[in-house]
Amino acid sequence: MSGKMRILTSLVVIAIVAVALGVWIIRGPGPLDFAGGTKVPLADYRAGKPSGVPAKLEKASLIERGEYLAKAADCMVCHTKPGEKDYSGGLGFKLPFGTLYSTNITPDQDTGIGNYSDQDFLNAVQHGKRRDGARLYPAMPYTSYTFMTDEDVLAVKAYLFNLPPVRAKAPENTLSFPFNQRWAMIVWSAVFNPDTRFAPDTSKSPEWNRGAYLVEALAHCGECHTPRNLGFALDNRRKFAGAITAGWRAFNISSDKATGLGNWSDADLISYLSLGHAPGHGSASGPMGEAVDHSFSQFAPEDIRSIVAYLRSVPSQPSPDLPATTAPVAPASHREGITADARGKMLFAGACASCHGWSGESPVSPMATLTGTWAVNDPAATNVAQIVISGTRRHTPDGALSMPAFGNAYSDDEIAAVANYVTGRFGTKGSKLTAKDVAELRKQTAE
Repeated sequence: MSGKMRILTSLVVIAIVAVALGVWIIRGPGPLDFAGGTKVPLADYRAGKPSGVPAKLEKASLIERGEYLAKAADCMVCHTKPGEKDYSGGLGFKLPFGTLYSTNITPDQDTGIGNYSDQDFLNAVQHGKRRDGARLYPAMPYTSYTFMTDEDVLAVKAYLFNLPPVRAKAPENTLSFPFNQRWAMIVWSAVFNPDTRFAPDTSKSPEWNRGAYLVEALAHCGECHTPRNLGFALDNRRKFAGAITAGWRAFNISSDKATGLGNWSDADLISYLSLGHAPGHGSASGPMGEAVDHSFSQFAPEDIRSIVAYLRSVPSQPSPDLPATTAPVAPASHREGITADARGKMLFAGACASCHGWSGESPVSPMATLTGTWAVNDPAATNVAQIVISGTRRHTPDGALSMPAFGNAYSDDEIAAVANYVTGRFGTKGSKLTAKDVAELRKQTAE
């Protein structure tokens, strides 16, 4: 080999190594790498069956099993526009570079998935590839669903194909260049989609493995609660540390004792997932409220316990922008305590105090208590503002208290004022939202 050829070969090798190293640095670890232990193919695992449905549904029909799994995967919420037929698509996800609309996944043959074969459906769910060969955007969480077994994916398909077909064509996406280039998803998927099925960890309990399958594959919790890396994929180096998703803050669900779930009791976690409320920790709202109403509240009790067991094992990740502890109960009289924003206080008195109380402990319902919630202790006030804008529409448990939306009644400046007052009075540090901040939050929510 000549000297020039050796130099050229060395440069090529160095370039390949540099690209591979760069990809590894950006991609980072997988969602289950933190656990260590020996992973085995599901077929070789002898301590139970982490995938599939709970024991009480093992002998149920394929469609019934698919219904449970579809609810566990929370398919309906993203594929249903408010006021339209379930699963008919058209929900808009506002992104910094345009709006992406969910697709119709009813069995309509013209506008839905009625022509999808089993393999077509597997390709879409596990690989992010449409029937026509085009790539799906990762707003469809196929990088999590890829861990689902073929059996479970096809059970979901059986359920969806048993639904009434709905003729509904989704609006065209409005993504700007270069994000409107679907072909680029081929490269993105090659780097960031692990494209592998769930492998149980033999060093962990059957309950832990079931929880891992539910959290990582079906419920895809990391899609909201894990920050994104430079490639907009999940950064599992900061697994479950919390993130902003669709204009809402998904809080830290790692085992961190200060800002995560480390100081929550098992009963608190079970209550929050099953009912959307835990005493002393507040109530679920926004996307998490929807997840509880349409997904977690439908889980079998043993599956909820498995999720809790798994979450307990996720390494602690701090949220340095949150306080170490939440604020105590505020004074019962409005004349006492912090009045961070006089205008905000006036608005709170007129529209909020009757339900939430001046102390933060609701005289109406525990679900309306503000004391102890991360939303009012977040100095950014992201979720406080969003709740004022959008309200909360809760269905679980029966008779759950919902809150009306004030987004059309209040200006951006007024919403900023009341959010600043609420965080100042009931949280550890008042926010400093402006009308511009609220306007930006309005732009980020799904439509």
